[in-house]
Amino acid sequence: MDDAYSWAKSLHIISVVAWMAGLFYLPRLFVYHTTAEIGSDKSETFKIMERRLLKAIMAPSMMATWIFGLWLVYLLDAYFDLWFMLKFSLVILMTIYHVMLSRHVTKFAQDQNKNSERYFRIINEIPTLLMVAIVFLVIFKP
Repeated sequence: MDDAYSWAKSLHIISVVAWMAGLFYLPRLFVYHTTAEIGSDKSETFKIMERRLLKAIMAPSMMATWIFGLWLVYLLDAYFDLWFMLKFSLVILMTIYHVMLSRHVTKFAQDQNKNSERYFRIINEIPTLLMVAIVFLVIFKP
C-alpha cells in the first residue's frame, strides 16, 4: 500500500495545484476582460485564453483531482471519517464554483457577460477560502 499511497498522494497534490492555479487565474482574466470592448482584439484574445485555460488545464486537473482523491480515500478507508466528509463537501463546493466559472467563460464567448469587474474580484476569493479550510481539515483531521 505504501507505493500506491505515495503515487496517489503525489498525483492528487499535483492535480490540486494545477486546478487551484486555474481557479485563481480565470476570474482574474474575467476582471480584465470586462474592461475590453466587445469585438476588440483584446476581447477576442481573452476569449481564447479563458477557453484554453478551462479546457486544457482546469477541466483535466479537476477530473484528476477527483480520481486521485477518491483513490486516496479508498486506500485510507476514510469514507466515514468526519474530516473526509467535511473535506468532500468543500470539494463539491469547489467543483460547483468551477462549473460557475465555466458558465462565465460561455457568457464571455457569446459577448453576454453582465457582471462587473468588482463581481469577479469578489468571487476570486472563494477558492482561497475553500482551499484554506480543506488544507486545515486534511492536516488536523478533526
